[in-house]
Amino acid sequence: MTRNLYGMPEEIQVRADGPLRIVTLNRPGALNAVNDPLHTGLAALWPRLSADRDARAAVLTGAGKAFSAGGDFGYLDEIRRDADLRARTIADGRDIVLGMVRCRVPVVAAVNGPAVGLGCSLVALSDTVYIAESAHLADPHVQVGLVAADGGPLTWPLHTSLLLAKEYALTGARIPADRAVAMGLANHVVAEPLAEATACAQRIAGLPRQAVESTKRLLNMHLERAVLATLDYATTAEEQSFTTEDFRTTLARLTGGDV
Repeated sequence: MTRNLYGMPEEIQVRADGPLRIVTLNRPGALNAVNDPLHTGLAALWPRLSADRDARAAVLTGAGKAFSAGGDFGYLDEIRRDADLRARTIADGRDIVLGMVRCRVPVVAAVNGPAVGLGCSLVALSDTVYIAESAHLADPHVQVGLVAADGGPLTWPLHTSLLLAKEYALTGARIPADRAVAMGLANHVVAEPLAEATACAQRIAGLPRQAVESTKRLLNMHLERAVLATLDYATTAEEQSFTTEDFRTTLARLTGGDV
């Protein structure tokens, strides 16, 4: 059995392929929806990947049919009810964003299926994105009554126009693969995203290390400045949104029960 690197929970599989690290979101039975172990693991993953001096590039994908379906509804309800969990989750969300922005290792996303909510955020924070023809992006935070502190509104304005970022962040509408490429939210629509992403990562891994890492850092300095300008407000607003009546009633309607 392949060893899971970096002490990750079973919800995140990390394996070495020479200088590559293949990172797989691993809750296929739940469409890789984000639960507490997966969220906590993602917060720890990026600094550990960055500290791995044998890693030259990484591929990020999802097991099964989806990249990630976003937040697990049961987990979201736990966050709503538990103030300590809510505070930790918000802090972990901040660490996920800054960890990806500051990670020295180039990350190539293989979007094999729907990338929703945090899944969509992981795509936006990756360095190159290959997306399946049948996949889509969506950030439905507002639809369920939440502020997207680690979501599209944080980074989309650097990828696409402000008008388009507003449209899709406020409505939560799906962004089909070809539309995502046209908007600048993905690089290529392909039939086999994992194979294409791996090939790209291998090309990057074969290039001079200092040039690659410094160029990524140079480019991400623009991203980090934008993130730091908004992140404190965003995380405070998201934490508040978990306690609103709008969120409670929307979650109850989506789960078909009392929450």
